[in-house]
Amino acid sequence: MPELPMNQAALTAAVTRFAQFTRVDEIWDEYLAATGGQADPARPAHRTALLRWLNLAGCRIRYPKPGEPDLFDTGLAAWWETWGAALPRRPLAQLTDDELDTLGPCFAELVATQAALSPATGRARTLGPTAAAKALHALRPQSLMPWDEAIAAHLHGARDHTAYVAHQRLGRTWAAQILQEAGLAPDLDGALKLAAGLGRPARPLPKMLDDYCYLALTVDGGSTS
Repeated sequence: MPELPMNQAALTAAVTRFAQFTRVDEIWDEYLAATGGQADPARPAHRTALLRWLNLAGCRIRYPKPGEPDLFDTGLAAWWETWGAALPRRPLAQLTDDELDTLGPCFAELVATQAALSPATGRARTLGPTAAAKALHALRPQSLMPWDEAIAAHLHGARDHTAYVAHQRLGRTWAAQILQEAGLAPDLDGALKLAAGLGRPARPLPKMLDDYCYLALTVDGGSTS
């Protein structure tokens, strides 16, 4: 698959450019406020907050009408009961191979989780790979990178669980490389110092790496590769 150049200068340029998308920060701040910065999908209010953030982030998951089952709410609650404890808490640069491998089935089941009824057919629609990746990032913002269709297609040629794990492995490599280049430790403190130095103190490193991918591949169509 084609690669992207990654270094501190490229990331700095992307982070500076992405800062113009102020609405992205606003909806993220709203989500953090609703979850207290510690998302717990075992709590109904946090599942509601996640759904709202996903929709504001462009996922277009249909809200249930009165009398309809809330498939997202029940599906996410069941998925969380199975997989919540398995989600990594280490920062991206320090994820282990075992933690990355566990993300494969975790992601696959979240992708297949029922999310909403189709108004056209009345059948259940699943969450899908883009919303699942964004949801995992929202649940573990310092650990996991999101993606979209263009990013997944360009870097991995697929959006299945194998590609998702490969994307996190790539992110781990990038995060470690950037922190080393900046003379910072590959831990959470290092990631926070990097973000502060880039003028984005509240921005998780996995999201800054995603900002770079989004601008290079989704907005610019891979012209930097």
